Amino acid sequence: MKKVLVLTEVRDGQLRNVSLEALAAAQTLAEGGEIVAAVFGTNASAHAQVLGHHGATTVYTADHQALAQYTPDAYTQALTQLIELAAPDAVVIGHTAIGRDVAPRVASRLGYGLVSDVTGIEAGPVFVRPIYAGKAFQQRKFVDGKTFITIRPNNISIGAADPAKTAVVVPVDLEIKDLRTIVKEVVSKTSGKVDLSEAKVVISGGRGVKSAEGFQPLYDLAEVLGAAVGASRGACDADYCDYSMQIGQTGKVVTPDLYIACGISGAIQHLAGMSSSKVIVAINKDPEAPIFQVADYGIVGDLFEVLPLLTAEFKKVLV
Repeated sequence: MKKVLVLTEVRDGQLRNVSLEALAAAQTLAEGGEIVAAVFGTNASAHAQVLGHHGATTVYTADHQALAQYTPDAYTQALTQLIELAAPDAVVIGHTAIGRDVAPRVASRLGYGLVSDVTGIEAGPVFVRPIYAGKAFQQRKFVDGKTFITIRPNNISIGAADPAKTAVVVPVDLEIKDLRTIVKEVVSKTSGKVDLSEAKVVISGGRGVKSAEGFQPLYDLAEVLGAAVGASRGACDADYCDYSMQIGQTGKVVTPDLYIACGISGAIQHLAGMSSSKVIVAINKDPEAPIFQVADYGIVGDLFEVLPLLTAEFKKVLV
């Protein structure tokens, strides 16, 4: 591919890691061709230097108040116009809430192909993506035409930054009009907590925690490990926690370095959201629980007895 465009994501003024992973994927796709990046929102040019250090030769910046927070119609208009301007052969976006929404919208408008939830890219290029809730992997190859690629966070290694590389900043004036959705205010429910989608360590609870109070041992361990706390659909349905914590087929997809499943049976819907974790530890009283089939390490026991012991041991080492 001759030219690859990366749509970056900025949250709370910070460039998300998945944007740098997308740049790494773009380098594989470009095969020596041109890599360009796009930053939407206010103060967009502030991220150009970092993107240049990671391989972008050109950074298109769209400083527009309507793009400060994601809305489907604003981003669809902006990305469509930018692609028509830059004319890339491929567009790479993170397989995030934004990427999953905007990629198919714009791909459909422009007649591009779409490969979603990519976890690896091989020579060809061949795109590797999980199917059947992570039980198998599919290889897909585009032989003709332009395409969108969404990459699953925490699966593509970020290359080392090269301070000698710089990017040309190109401000673009995009026409954003007739918006049906306008974001007035964003209120975070997880202020001060580790972002679940970016966390290197995730501790999740299922129905086995038995109550909202039962999550406390998970929070205690998470504080020591600097981890995020998630939950299964069952725990959310039982009103033990907020649905913003849900991991699984109808929740968030996480790929941390360490995933600790506490009181989670291991339904296929939950496995779809965490089976790509690098190391999985399962804690469950039922030795026949399906979660043990995907776990690298298993502890058969009561989570209310096991977690305090783990917390105490980690405190000795880390605190």
